[in-house]
Amino acid sequence: MNDFFEKAKEKLSDLKSVSGQKENAMKAEVSDALMSFCEQEPEFAQAVVQGGSFADCVKSVAKGTGSSISDIAAYRKAVEFYFPGAKVNFKMTIDLIGDAADPQEDKPEVKKSLSFNLDDFI
Repeated sequence: MNDFFEKAKEKLSDLKSVSGQKENAMKAEVSDALMSFCEQEPEFAQAVVQGGSFADCVKSVAKGTGSSISDIAAYRKAVEFYFPGAKVNFKMTIDLIGDAADPQEDKPEVKKSLSFNLDDFI
């Protein structure tokens, strides 16, 4: 990674500085999302390092939320705190197999062959 990522990760890990009921309810998830964004974009990591505290970020996210806020809205507000004008795109997919996937997937594929005698069809 880069030096900015390590400093941003350290800054975003300061969960103890966060106070407030709403803020405490969302701080871990917001921190994780922001760290993921820092991994994706070095410029965003730099903005986090050079921007305000994580406690101020979460306070900004909680402001005006009423009794609830969706995860994506919280992440968008947090990104805007550090990098005004940046956008967060959200993509959801469904995996119908999920944890029921074949545990043998990691094993090499064994080819099975079928043989028959054409004389049996005469």
